[in-house]
Amino acid sequence: MKILTVDIGTGTQDIFLYDSRIDVENGFKLILPSPTMMVRKRIHEATRAQAPILLGGQIMGGGPSSWAVKDHLNAEYPVYATADAARTLDDNLDAVSEMGIILVSDDEADALPSAVQRIEFRDFDFPTIAETFARFGVPLDDLAAVTVAVFDHGNAPDGVSDRQFRFDYLDERIREKNSLSSFAFLAEDIPPIMTRLQAVANSAQDVDAPLIVMDTAPAAVLGATFDPIVASRKQKIIANIGNFHTLAFRLSEKGIEGVFEHHTGEITLPKLEGYIRDLADSTLKHETIFNDKGHGALIYNKMAMPLNGEGFDITVTGPRRSMFSGGASTLRPYFSVPFGDMMIAGCFGMLSAASDLLPEIAGDVKESLKGAGGAGTPPWEIG
Repeated sequence: MKILTVDIGTGTQDIFLYDSRIDVENGFKLILPSPTMMVRKRIHEATRAQAPILLGGQIMGGGPSSWAVKDHLNAEYPVYATADAARTLDDNLDAVSEMGIILVSDDEADALPSAVQRIEFRDFDFPTIAETFARFGVPLDDLAAVTVAVFDHGNAPDGVSDRQFRFDYLDERIREKNSLSSFAFLAEDIPPIMTRLQAVANSAQDVDAPLIVMDTAPAAVLGATFDPIVASRKQKIIANIGNFHTLAFRLSEKGIEGVFEHHTGEITLPKLEGYIRDLADSTLKHETIFNDKGHGALIYNKMAMPLNGEGFDITVTGPRRSMFSGGASTLRPYFSVPFGDMMIAGCFGMLSAASDLLPEIAGDVKESLKGAGGAGTPPWEIG
């Protein structure tokens, strides 16, 4: 049984092909530029060529791609966009128009001259991933499931803070099912407010397997729990330090005891460590994070979690976890390496969540994630 997992971040997209017949450590993996970085490069090439551009496709991750669009506008070259692609820059299309972007219908887009460079927005490109694996003799035509993780702020109503809206969503998911896998959905069950997750599903029409989508940070935190040292701690805090967002969960055997989410660019190491300490002793306030330009905080267990001072009850993962390096940290947290690879922690988290949503794959996946894998079967013995 094979499952394709794709964790799409700001800097990279991390891809892991799970095969139940072999040990997890032997699974094939790819670390590639993220879709938003690839789009950024194409837009910058168009800017250098002084060419007008048309943005088509779906909502996708912003950041680098959005900045490149604004650079193109600042250089005074035309930018056309269909409605779905334009919502990458802002859910409010009036705000997109005010940027100077010319909104067009699909028919109007098709009628634009060939000199206008077409740039497709999409987070998940299954045909390209399948072609890449096929070039190495690995077909993706027999998948039991496909899982994709992206970060989704959600589509906040007019007048509602997108930071508050996102955090209300986190609270709702935790209260409905106190588990990290509550942030994963089968394609047909995606909440209507989660427009980027839905855009991933819309981009996956050529996938002939059940599709599961998930939020990136809970996927990474869930994946980090499969590090044996992290797994041995009955109560712990795991922080995913992403390029744009930092999200920390306080966990116990009963589930999620607390959470906070902030913007990585807005916090220093001393500030982050203070928030982690406050999360541990149950004194962290929502308004403290929100008023510091973050998303917020929630405490579900009012009893303090004691810190043993050895660092093993605090774990960090994510592409910006190096902020804890260099001896400046007072917490000295543990750096998780599930199955020997921090970069694809989110992929392991998606596998675990998929096993909760698809009972037909649960047995094999759970056995593999315990470390049993394929009982030592080497990949060259697999037909």
